[in-house]
Amino acid sequence: MSLVAVPFYQKRHRHFDQSYRNIQTRYLLDEYAAKKRASIQSSSQKSVSHRSSSQRASSQTSLGGTTCRLCAKRVSTALEEEEQERKRRYHSLLAAYGEAKRERYLSELAQLEEDVHLARTHARDKLDRFALQHVVGDRLAWERHSFEERMSRAPEILVRLRSHTVWERMSVKLCFTVQGFPTPVVQWYKDGSLICQAGEPGKYRIESKYGVHTLEINRADFDDTATYSAVATNVHGQVSTNAAVVVRRFHGDEEPFHSVGLPIGLPLSSVIPYTHFDVQFLEKFGVTFRREGETLTLKCTLLVTPDLKRVQPRAEWYRDDVLLKESKWTKMFFGEGQASLTFSHLNKDDEGLYTLRIVSRGGISDHSAFLFVRDADPLVMGAPGAPMDVHCHDANRDYVIVTWKPPNTTKESPVLGYFIDRCEVGTDNWVQCNDAPVKICKYPVAGLVEGRSYTFRVRAVNSAGVSRPSRVSEAVAALDPLDLKRLHGVHWEGDKDIYKDDLEGEVQIPGPPTNVHASEISRTYVVLSWDPPAPRGKEPLMYFIEKSVVGSGTWQRENAQTAVRSPRYAVFDLAEGKSYVFRVLSANKHGLSDPSEITSPIQAQDTIVAPSAPGRVLASRNTKTSVVVQWDRPKHGEDLLGYYVDCCVAGSNVWEPCNHKPIGYNRFVVHGLTTGEQYIFRVKAVNAVGTSENSQESDVIKVQAALTVPSHPYGITLLNCDGHSMTLGWKVPKFSGGSPILGYYVDKREAHHKNWHEVNSSPLKERILTVEGLTEGSTYEFKIAAANLAGIGLPSDPSELFKCEAWTAPEPGPAYDLTFCEVRDTSLVMLWKAPVYSGSSPISGYFVDFKEEDSGEWTTVNEVATANRYLKVCDLHQGKTYVFRVRAVNANGVGRPSDTSEPVLVEARPGTKEISAGVDEEGNIYLSFDCQEVTDASHFTWCKSYEDIADDERFKVETVGDHSKLYFKHPDKVDLGTYSVSVSDTDGVSSSFVLDEEELEHLMALSNEIKNPTIPLKSELAYEIFDKGQVRFWLQAEQLSPDASFRFVINDREVPDSETHRIKCDKSTGIIEMVMDRFTIDNEGTYTVQIHDGKAKNQSSLVLIGDAFKAILEEAEFQRKEFLRKQGPHFAEYLHWDVTEDCEVRLVCKVANTKKETVFKWLKDDVLYETEKLPDLEKGVCELLIPKLSKKDHGEYKATLKDERGQDVSVLEIAGKVYEDMILAMSRVCGTSASPLKILCTPEGIRLQCFMKYFTEEMKVNWYHKDAKVASSEHMRIGGTEEMAWLQICEPTEKDKGKYTFEIFDGKDNHHRSLDLSGQAFDEAFAEFQQLKAAAFAEKNRGKVIGGLPDVVTIMEGKTLNLTCTVFGNPDPEVVWFKNDKDIELSEHFSVKVEQAKYVSMTIKGVTSEDSGKYSIHVKNKYGGEKIDVTVSVYKHGEQIPDVVLPQQAKPKLIPASASE
Repeated sequence: MSLVAVPFYQKRHRHFDQSYRNIQTRYLLDEYAAKKRASIQSSSQKSVSHRSSSQRASSQTSLGGTTCRLCAKRVSTALEEEEQERKRRYHSLLAAYGEAKRERYLSELAQLEEDVHLARTHARDKLDRFALQHVVGDRLAWERHSFEERMSRAPEILVRLRSHTVWERMSVKLCFTVQGFPTPVVQWYKDGSLICQAGEPGKYRIESKYGVHTLEINRADFDDTATYSAVATNVHGQVSTNAAVVVRRFHGDEEPFHSVGLPIGLPLSSVIPYTHFDVQFLEKFGVTFRREGETLTLKCTLLVTPDLKRVQPRAEWYRDDVLLKESKWTKMFFGEGQASLTFSHLNKDDEGLYTLRIVSRGGISDHSAFLFVRDADPLVMGAPGAPMDVHCHDANRDYVIVTWKPPNTTKESPVLGYFIDRCEVGTDNWVQCNDAPVKICKYPVAGLVEGRSYTFRVRAVNSAGVSRPSRVSEAVAALDPLDLKRLHGVHWEGDKDIYKDDLEGEVQIPGPPTNVHASEISRTYVVLSWDPPAPRGKEPLMYFIEKSVVGSGTWQRENAQTAVRSPRYAVFDLAEGKSYVFRVLSANKHGLSDPSEITSPIQAQDTIVAPSAPGRVLASRNTKTSVVVQWDRPKHGEDLLGYYVDCCVAGSNVWEPCNHKPIGYNRFVVHGLTTGEQYIFRVKAVNAVGTSENSQESDVIKVQAALTVPSHPYGITLLNCDGHSMTLGWKVPKFSGGSPILGYYVDKREAHHKNWHEVNSSPLKERILTVEGLTEGSTYEFKIAAANLAGIGLPSDPSELFKCEAWTAPEPGPAYDLTFCEVRDTSLVMLWKAPVYSGSSPISGYFVDFKEEDSGEWTTVNEVATANRYLKVCDLHQGKTYVFRVRAVNANGVGRPSDTSEPVLVEARPGTKEISAGVDEEGNIYLSFDCQEVTDASHFTWCKSYEDIADDERFKVETVGDHSKLYFKHPDKVDLGTYSVSVSDTDGVSSSFVLDEEELEHLMALSNEIKNPTIPLKSELAYEIFDKGQVRFWLQAEQLSPDASFRFVINDREVPDSETHRIKCDKSTGIIEMVMDRFTIDNEGTYTVQIHDGKAKNQSSLVLIGDAFKAILEEAEFQRKEFLRKQGPHFAEYLHWDVTEDCEVRLVCKVANTKKETVFKWLKDDVLYETEKLPDLEKGVCELLIPKLSKKDHGEYKATLKDERGQDVSVLEIAGKVYEDMILAMSRVCGTSASPLKILCTPEGIRLQCFMKYFTEEMKVNWYHKDAKVASSEHMRIGGTEEMAWLQICEPTEKDKGKYTFEIFDGKDNHHRSLDLSGQAFDEAFAEFQQLKAAAFAEKNRGKVIGGLPDVVTIMEGKTLNLTCTVFGNPDPEVVWFKNDKDIELSEHFSVKVEQAKYVSMTIKGVTSEDSGKYSIHVKNKYGGEKIDVTVSVYKHGEQIPDVVLPQQAKPKLIPASASE
């Protein structure tokens, strides 16, 4: 069974799927199967041929001659024996053959098995070899990749540069060794500048062989003293090494540098130009406000005298007194008359006080202004601002300390900690250094790769999210600075250089480190520092740190996995509250040193705490937009980083940061404040732990300029002279110094005299003065000084020379004191004072002239002289600067012009405000004006028609702070006019207001409402009818006090609160109401509510008389009845109808308050309307469907509800308008769902059909042919069925071609279906019509049997059978009778009779049983005919009549016309 179940070649063979077998194995199997089939076929053929031959032999023997029985018996016996012998031989041969075959088969099988085994082994070897090759290939590929990865690395310096000190004119060679893959590219720098061999041919020689890079400086001189750097770079990173070269001079010359500190570059001496320059700042940069990420340029325009191209003064930029240098963040420019500092990407690090200093022999000229940089928008709402000032300290081979300053979180939640990120120089891959946020602004970053350079950044975290990253720190290399000291070489006599390593001797195992101590202690880590062992040996050192809990006596190695190569190490994960001691061991390849001395006990704890709050905060005035804030330093302020200042508008409690970077001093000028606004300030101190509590708030301070002495008066003008005295006038100082001007002091002197003489010893209040005691004909000049509380200001410049001679001209003198107000974009108002000298006649008017500044031609504003001493000048150009003058006029002509005014820029000031009019709470009318720029010296001056208001009986002025009001005591039409206000000690703040008659009436109406108040009503007296028929009268006031009173009056009679008139008032909402339970005909009249609330009162009335009263009465009665109706079963919605999508009319009503006993009925014309099923009252909806609505459905439909509680009826009459609306609604449904027009050909013509869900002739439909309406006629008949509407075109002609449109109107819209019956469509339809017409004619005129023949006839034998029928045909048809489909031979027994070609009969006399059968009549003419079969059954006399079905009229069978021809 195993041989059958499993093929031999799968014995003892692990099964593989066909896809795993090789081609050779499959070939051997196929060959074995073919041989087996061939052997079986050959053996079967041999056996067949042997049997056939034996049969032939036996047949030949039997056919031999005839013999006797004995002989025959002998012969048969012999034959039998021979046959048996033959059988034995056959069987033996067959057995031998089978054995040979079996042996051959077995041998072939064994050979085949061996071949298969060999093939399988060969295939397996090949598969194993292939798999091995695949594994080896993968292994080699992985090793090649790992080798490339091991080979691909950032540059690493093996031997660093060494510093050299040489004499002048000696050569210096700097060498270092670097490795990395790919091979690093090396560049050399001198003091940060790239060395170019082509720039100084022969000076430098740079070589690179086998990783050793050399810079040779030929014949060094004093200028070659510098710090030289080599920077190696590849795609994986960048490293650098530095060395100092000091070139000494011979013959005892002074050495410019005595020491070199590594790796810091050597500072150059400060060289001041030896030329004297006079520097003037023409344009200066001011206080600037910007946001992080923006670009900015601070620029000053300079005038440098003398202007020398080759020699210029030196420009220096400082931030907070720290000299700035160019970097990737800042670029500097000086030349072409300007100095600028450009920031490519602002950060809060850039905030500070910037100073530009121009240094020359003539001294230092400088200018300073503060730059504020606020936070950029956070990435997450509520996240803190970015940290700043990220710096790296104490860098070593694998360790660096990163510090930063915390952000100001005035508006955000407090900072919870910080994340520190590092990035290797040359890559953009930032790696987070700490898993948990660090709470202190200092963190030791370990795990650096020696020789590689890194940059760092910091992100702050609070409860809202993570801030933007800080500005990237400067790059720092992971190097040990002590190595540079060891590699510091000294050039000795001869050519020998001595290094510190040469002094180490033959030391192999290093000594223990010394001076192990904690250089920094915090709650989360301790930084250990130590000095390298001495001696240390020449081999590279590594260190192992061990710690022990005090008192435990056991030591635990801290860095068992990684060796430390720097004499610094940060120990983390120290248990809180426990004390530890530490020791350090040094090691090199020769062995491990003894442990160092044990440190004193150290406990992980914060050595610094958050500072205490700063002390008292004082704010003082500075300028119009700034305040000086000073505070006392905190009592506990160790390691302070600075202070943050916050401000708040008084009363708002919204704090804003004033600075975004900590300031290091306890005084700060807060800029960007709003003039006139009041502010409060507070301060908090900052250190590495965080910020302190807020200080106490400062006193409220108003932003305005500090008090100073006033500026000098100007515009001194001679107004009159009589030969012995002069009258002078002048203008007020432009700046009062923040305090009112108390008076003026005037000095005089004669021309060419040096000494000034005091004119007045006490200050003058007015700005006009007559100077007496002058000498006629002499020339004088004057100067004037103003005084305020702060003192006497500087005097004005001397006036022009005035000659003392009498004025006798008939024309008037000059006007003076030209002032301007209400300067807007295209206009201004000019005011002046009348001339002191009027001439020989009174002044009648004035002319005003103007021109653009620096223009030569004057233009007169007014063609006619104005009598007023003010004028509004319009149609000026915005942004232009103008000057003005005034000329007075009298009867003798135009006098001398006034002095030219100062230039005026025609442009509205930003934030310009205008006068507003209003009414206060007491009903007083006022004009109001606000000015945030007022100072203590400012004064509001109100004018009417630009004349100072002095009438105390009609006006009252109230000024509080920056707000001033002009009140009208007795407003009247005499107060109409132009009112203006100006504010002194400001930059010309002024405004005007025209009070016209309309505005005055409006203000007086408001005033009257306030003085005679009324209670405002939200709604007047109104009524409302309740469900029970109750009537509610109510009104609502805007507001009622608890003391308010009211009353209801009906027909002049007060109504008290009673059962019939329920009255109440809700004073919280102001609603007053009265409810009447039963409203009757006696309640007609006028209803009034009167309200009193303090001084205010009001009333509201409602007149209910006539039709208005009847409407309310009917509504109240209806609501009462409705209430009673709804106590029992009732209709929530009365009967109404709609049309379903199936075009059925549905009557619908909704019922409510029903129960099981409630009976619902449908009635039509008061007759019960039977429905298939009763409605479910629990659902609340009852429906009645009317399919295929027609006029027979007219009638009155009722729905009734009834139980023991009562009954309700709803009626809907379907007739008239209701019926028409239903038809229109059905038209809408049918029109929407109508099918396209279809063509149907008939014998009468062409029919156009439109199928619809339902159609009735009462629908409004129209047919159009070529847009012309079709009327029903003999030629075009219009009709329809329930399923369609049609148009029958009878006997169509060519004229009937064209577009046909079917239209159905639904009351609003027309629904159209169109068909173009022309061209091929008309031809095909017309052809089909002709065919149907011919077929109909033939059907009409063919032969027919009209009636009379039954299908079955039963008759008794011997009787006479008569079959009679009526035939028709045109032409007359031919009639033939058949029996059993054979012609009947006429005789006396069979006779056929045809009368009038219409009546046909066949008679059978003496019926016998042979007459039974099928008889047929054929009636036909040329158009065709028909055939009718009659079955005749004959029974004998005395036999029972057979049961037969009652005879029916025989059905004819058509005979086609072709068959009738």
